[in-house]
Amino acid sequence: MRISVSERKEAIARATEQELASLERRGVRMAGNAFSPIVLVKGELNQAERAGGELLGGADGTALRAALTAIGYAPEDFCALSSVCGVAEEAVVPGEALPTELFREALEALDPEAVLLLDDAAADAMREAYADALVVIEDFDTAMLRPGLVAHVLGRRVLALDGFEASLSDKREKQRMWAYIKQLPPAGAPY
Repeated sequence: MRISVSERKEAIARATEQELASLERRGVRMAGNAFSPIVLVKGELNQAERAGGELLGGADGTALRAALTAIGYAPEDFCALSSVCGVAEEAVVPGEALPTELFREALEALDPEAVLLLDDAAADAMREAYADALVVIEDFDTAMLRPGLVAHVLGRRVLALDGFEASLSDKREKQRMWAYIKQLPPAGAPY
């Protein structure tokens, strides 16, 4: 039996939808395009996000979309992942950090080429979930995901920031974050 290219693509899309729905049922919060080449991980949620609002739906999301577009990502290349549990059908506590295995499973399901860790809580989650991959990085600061350094983790570029949302109120900090983000352009041709 022959399968057409469109049938194959449709089957892959259905499988991905089922996998992402399973993750959401287990407390993983995501927003945006699951097929994006970059995933933005947030661990320190603002008041609106803790109340159930969309992840990166405020000023931080607007600023990140503008920054990513400026360095060459397409406008639809925006995927957010929280390292904090949302409401779930299973035994996780909303507001607590995602279990390490679940965070890693979610990031692997999204399978981005780049990961932008927006705050210290997100970097902590990445350090825990990918300790086995980070330990082989020779430079200690890079292996510890020091803000501003790009680490190569299992074929992905990973960049940690130390408080993107908080930086929006300080011009100097905003410029520092912009300098860091410019290190993570799309791997392919820019948009």
